[in-house]
This record gives sequence, C-alpha cells and structure tokens, in this order.
Amino acid sequence: MKSVITTTISAADAAGRFPSSSDLESVQGNIQRSGARLEAAEKLGSNHEAVVKEAGDACFAKYPYLKNPGEAGDSTEKINKCYRDVDHYMRLVNYSLVVGGTGPLDEWGIAGSREVYRALNLPTAAYIASFVFTRDRLCVPRDMSAQAGVEFTSALDYIINSLS
Repeated sequence: MKSVITTTISAADAAGRFPSSSDLESVQGNIQRSGARLEAAEKLGSNHEAVVKEAGDACFAKYPYLKNPGEAGDSTEKINKCYRDVDHYMRLVNYSLVVGGTGPLDEWGIAGSREVYRALNLPTAAYIASFVFTRDRLCVPRDMSAQAGVEFTSALDYIINSLS
C-alpha cells in the first residue's frame, strides 16, 4: 500500500541511493501530522454512519432526478447502493488517514472508478456532491481540531479532484 514512507523508500531504492535529506524531511512532516490524521480517522470512524447518511442525503437533495424511473437511484436497492458506495469511500478516506497517504484511495477507490461509473450510467457528479457536502459541513473545533480538519478535507479534496 502506498504511503509517503513507502513511496520515499521505493523512489530511493529505484535510484539505488539512500533517501535524501528532502526525502527524510517529507517523511518527518508526515510523521508530525500523524496525530492529526489519527484524530480525523477516529472522529470519522466513530461518526461514519451519520457522515454517510448526510452525504448520501445531500447527493439526492442536489440531484433529485436520480430517483426518477430509469435513473441511477430509481429503486430502494439502487439508493442503498449509493449509500454503500459513499460508505466505501469514507472507509478509504479513513484508511488513507491512518496510513498517511493516498494508497487506499488510489488502489481501491479511484483506479478505474470513472470508467465503471460511466459503464453503469452512474453520474460521478452525484458522488462528488456527497464529498463536497461532507467537506463543507466540517466545523472546527466542533467536529475535530483544526489540523485534523486539514487532513480530513485534504483526503476529501483528493477524491473530489480524482472523480472530477
């Protein structure tokens, strides 16, 4: 799984060298932010059901046509799958916060997702709306500390940009 540490070591190994000073500074910065990332992961994990419900509700509020016949959310089963997908992405955000890199999102959430959604006629804009809502709803310090909020919103921005 890709993280700042594994990426740094892999790059140094591929070049046949020891990690450089700037490589080590990058790793050090990642380690220094680990407390904030773990706080964000803990907060997300302890509130994930509410986060997923609000994110999914925001999606259908912004795109109510999705519940029309022939659309991506035209049955209870399809609506539940949307919430399941949002939950999946939130778990990947959680995992990425824990490992300190985008590896889980890249490997299990982003690679090929646009093509899958296009093939299934699922609009990525609906998922993006869910993640934008979650990002914009975050309230510091009510939900988490400022630094944890930065880490959480960075992971959400990564998904938003990747699916856009």
